Amino acid sequence: MKAFQVKKYNKKEILELVEIIEPSIGENDVLIQIHSAGINQIDSLIKSGEFKILLPYKIPFILGHDLAGTVTKIGSKVRKFKIGDEVYSRPRDRRIGTFSEYIAVHEEDVALKPKNINMEEASSIPLVGLTSWQALVEIGNLKQGQKVFIQAGSGGVGTFAIQLAKHLGAYVATTTSRDNFDLVKSLGADFIVDYKTEDFETKLKDYDVVLHSNKDQNILKKSLRILKPGGQLISLTGPVTPEMAIQIGSPWYLRFITSILSYKIKNYAKKLNVKFTFLFMKANGNQLRHITKLIESGEIKPVIDKAFPFIQTNEALAYVELGRSKGKVVIKVR
Repeated sequence: MKAFQVKKYNKKEILELVEIIEPSIGENDVLIQIHSAGINQIDSLIKSGEFKILLPYKIPFILGHDLAGTVTKIGSKVRKFKIGDEVYSRPRDRRIGTFSEYIAVHEEDVALKPKNINMEEASSIPLVGLTSWQALVEIGNLKQGQKVFIQAGSGGVGTFAIQLAKHLGAYVATTTSRDNFDLVKSLGADFIVDYKTEDFETKLKDYDVVLHSNKDQNILKKSLRILKPGGQLISLTGPVTPEMAIQIGSPWYLRFITSILSYKIKNYAKKLNVKFTFLFMKANGNQLRHITKLIESGEIKPVIDKAFPFIQTNEALAYVELGRSKGKVVIKVR
């Protein structure tokens, strides 16, 4: 089978197209022929080596975290799926590799594809859908009538999170450029800040939840200050916390390092009487099934910026790295 591999940790390194053997499956795995794969910022971060201390991958490895495709083989203990099922998934950490023609995935990380969308649309959902669900539902416990600030509303996570927050009955504020105002309004945003010309801290106050996705530490502090007492900020960009290191099974010394790295911002949040949480999204087929229902009911619709052919995977990744895509970018593998 054909696959795009990382041969060296480096931000400027391009993926290499290789021919390798089809993966074998374990007793709890399904083998999926990939039709389409989503591209995410995490792909670039892993390729550049930003996560290799906490989440090491042995070189060479196949990149990619989102997929939609068809089940072609099942393990002896698989009970939820059969050959021929159309599915989508975000494979668990250390088992990624969706920039390829086939992948073996644990059945607990897989869900049936929503019936009302195509393969390209389905492949755009798993990572951003699970990130939004775990941030707003699992951690944020967002309720009807509460206020949530979702940064970068026109991005991959933002376009999904706005729709989920509106489904939950929240008042949604977001940031984007003026060119994207109509897009985020159509998704349900109630208040929009033009990040190029306006300071959101002067516009927003007493928010219950912030979904933070900016690496700038000043933006992070401003985001904490717009929360009401008892509110919480869920960060997708760090700093990494010891709680996250424990979650992925890191050794004690890495937990110690992350406690040092996150001390200042956690202490700052404590002084403001708000909570800081770092989210490193985990694979979860059951949560994907909840998301499937929302998509099939029309509550949430995929937003795709561009679909690239498989051979242009490097070009697609470079496009995502620019940070200007409206919604998701996918590659058509088959």
